[in-house]
Amino acid sequence: MSALVDALGWTLVHFLWQGALIGLATAAVLALLRDAAPQQRYLVACVGLLLCIAWPTSQLTLRLQGDLMVHDAYAALAPTGVAAGALALKPYMTWIVAAWSAGSLALALRTVLGLAWIGRSARHGGRDPAWQARLAELAQAMGMRRPVRLRVVERLASPVTALWWRPVVLVPASLLSGLPPELLQALLAHELAHVRRHDYLVNLLQNAIETVLFYHPAVWWLSRRIRHERELIADAIAADHAGGPRRLAIALSELEKRQFTHPEPALAANGGDMMDRITRLLRPAPSRKGPATLAAVLPALALATVCVASLAQAGVDVPVEKPEKQAYIDFATCAKPAWPAEALAAKQTGTVTLRFLIDRDGSVADSQVRKSSGHPSLDEAARAGIAKCRFKPASNGGKPVKAWNMMQYVWVLE
Repeated sequence: MSALVDALGWTLVHFLWQGALIGLATAAVLALLRDAAPQQRYLVACVGLLLCIAWPTSQLTLRLQGDLMVHDAYAALAPTGVAAGALALKPYMTWIVAAWSAGSLALALRTVLGLAWIGRSARHGGRDPAWQARLAELAQAMGMRRPVRLRVVERLASPVTALWWRPVVLVPASLLSGLPPELLQALLAHELAHVRRHDYLVNLLQNAIETVLFYHPAVWWLSRRIRHERELIADAIAADHAGGPRRLAIALSELEKRQFTHPEPALAANGGDMMDRITRLLRPAPSRKGPATLAAVLPALALATVCVASLAQAGVDVPVEKPEKQAYIDFATCAKPAWPAEALAAKQTGTVTLRFLIDRDGSVADSQVRKSSGHPSLDEAARAGIAKCRFKPASNGGKPVKAWNMMQYVWVLE
């Protein structure tokens, strides 16, 4: 038992630098592929995440086999000072393994509960024959042979695709009654794209790797990149069957607004940055001429690191408590932001990401433009509009507290 604890403990410790190397190498390759198709970046991120589990697994196997020659050669590969510094951790191997076991067990339990909820929803969720028929027609148009079930769920923030052998799309009941049919069909096309690509199986593997290597930031970063690129791929597929990219972008924008209005905890969530997805659908990035070189990318990464560090020290937010319940907006209290006349005349469009501070009385105490639409007048119009809205403030223990929130506003010409 002591040999197993030591082998597992040293494997966990050495993965700290192994994971960092894998993360840096993957980041460099992704930087080179920044103008490539999302399928290529998705593949690179998947390979990086697989390396994160393959490397420590192989080393754990060698340690358990007692191959000291290979083990010594492997230890010599560690960065200078790491092996010597790690020796100080030897008396704490039992505690390290115990802490890792507790964290992995908690995440595994969360995954099991999520799978149980999905199974229960698939069996007992509501039926809608009309939308089930439309889903079947859409699946056939997308070249899918397997039947896909549709289930209506009350407490759900956004559509969720689950299961593989008998796939099911879980749809919030609020979308069936409150979303225009063409927009809901666009969202369903996106979910069917996930089914066609068997993304559910990849997501299960991601969850397993996250559970085992939860303590390393590189694992979570790689997993987020996989989910982000996966959503971009599904968006591209769905746009061809959803009436075009503009309709899908409007559907995503409406979904984002409804998620903010109804702050029920999501039992599953789609990956990816919603604002980036909407922007790419409305305004695809032009391809740049000439491939990027590693010599050009590395200085840029170093400069970005210095800038982020400087901003982290210079930027000071208003101190707020971390709320138990998030704030949510009452759209009846605020009007649609007025489109600036000069922007409307110039047919300017774009997406604004706002970060704003909601005070204890539900008013907006401060706001910031986190990502510009590209047009200052649209950014300021969105800020002016959000300042007039009233919110149900966040709360801790039933008492209102200040809290920061994020929202996106998409300026689209109808």
